Amino acid sequence: MVFSTPLFLFFYLIFLLLLYYVSPVRVRNLVLLVGSLFFYYWGEQSYTVIMLLSIGIDYIHGLIVDRCKRRGNDLGARVAVSSSILFNLAILFFFKYWDFVARSLQTMDVGFLPVLNISLPIGISFYTFQTMSYTIDVYRGDSKVQKNILHFGTFVALFPQLIAGPIIKYKDMDEQLEYRNHSVEKFSSGVCRFFVGLAKKLLLANNLGQLWDVYKNMPLEDLTFIGAWMGILAFSFQIYFDFSGYSDMAIGLGRMFGFEFMENFQYPYISKSVTEFWRRWHISLSTWFREYLYIPLGGNRCSKGRWMFNLLIVWAATGIWHGASWNYLLWGLYFFFLLLLEKLFLGRWIKKLPGILQHLYLIVLVLFSWTIFVLEDLSQLRAYLSVMTGVYRAPLLDDQTLYYLRSFLPIFLVAIIGSTPFVVGLWKKMNSLLVKVVVIICGMILCTAYVVASTYNPFLYFRF
Repeated sequence: MVFSTPLFLFFYLIFLLLLYYVSPVRVRNLVLLVGSLFFYYWGEQSYTVIMLLSIGIDYIHGLIVDRCKRRGNDLGARVAVSSSILFNLAILFFFKYWDFVARSLQTMDVGFLPVLNISLPIGISFYTFQTMSYTIDVYRGDSKVQKNILHFGTFVALFPQLIAGPIIKYKDMDEQLEYRNHSVEKFSSGVCRFFVGLAKKLLLANNLGQLWDVYKNMPLEDLTFIGAWMGILAFSFQIYFDFSGYSDMAIGLGRMFGFEFMENFQYPYISKSVTEFWRRWHISLSTWFREYLYIPLGGNRCSKGRWMFNLLIVWAATGIWHGASWNYLLWGLYFFFLLLLEKLFLGRWIKKLPGILQHLYLIVLVLFSWTIFVLEDLSQLRAYLSVMTGVYRAPLLDDQTLYYLRSFLPIFLVAIIGSTPFVVGLWKKMNSLLVKVVVIICGMILCTAYVVASTYNPFLYFRF
């Protein structure tokens, strides 16, 4: 079930909110758990069993870790944590990477693994990371063990952020599972935040995605230099407004049910370095890898060689997490190389440049990164990059490029402004409550009209 559909907005969400608020406080988690499982079952059917299995096994592992810790059996606790991690990674590997590894081996004439053509359960990359954080947090003493399986199941299956995040760590949610505040102000802020995300998705991401689809599927001989850059710029805005829009909707829905989720984006395209960009982009993922992989490996409190190795592992894992294809690994290694250069010496030079050049440096590198990210076919990737870099002598522009440039220029301008804090700053300075109410109502009406009429409605991160 997708947030930006009439079925979700006019039926599922309204019914679940009514049922939640008329229910006694003590059973509200049960209402949310059942509602979330139904939400997932609607799209995934039999794969819901995988999530239930993950809930049950990690719940039991948490109890074992706590029992071993209380008895002073640290070895037993470590074994239980390791078992939980291996279980989650095994599930993730089987569904997400088995066929990729099998096909890769077959290209090398090593065919002992069969290709199973397994479909990927939606959201598995997100909820397996969340359940892994639970046993680790219990072992570290960052969270109390959850003895109520309904509360733990609610944490794992919570539908607002189940499909595409933000990735919620258990230690950030344990208290909210037991007690959370509900108020008119919190609910209304959640509604506004949800419609901000819906507007990002429907009005910006979907429209820019249609332009990217044109250039992605365009034959090499029809591409122009400016057209190739315009196409990947469209994708860059599409993935930002699509993913940050989903995160906004998730945060807004969480507030409607009394939860507070972490922010996942902080205007990443205003950054002036790659390091800053990754402090602002997909914050929940980078935070997860830092806390549960980078720091346990030793972080930067070690020799320079070991630190470089730690950084390599984290960025290879970040790339592979996004998908079972070589381009995602290349994408992760691309950022490893850039971050390594910035941390070793390039960062000092960049800071000496004028602000506009720092920003231009970041935008160009990010546009190249999204080209690597979105084009899974490596031959197509090479061809597209050859046009962008001028290696392939494509025309500068043509009539078709001019047509798309004129047609999409207004939405590009809106996207540029919308990816900065300007609109939020203007909203905070606006003193007229009446004007704010009118803007919100108009936005809701416009989004609702798009929801009813839209046929192009993919969420990009659903496939990760």
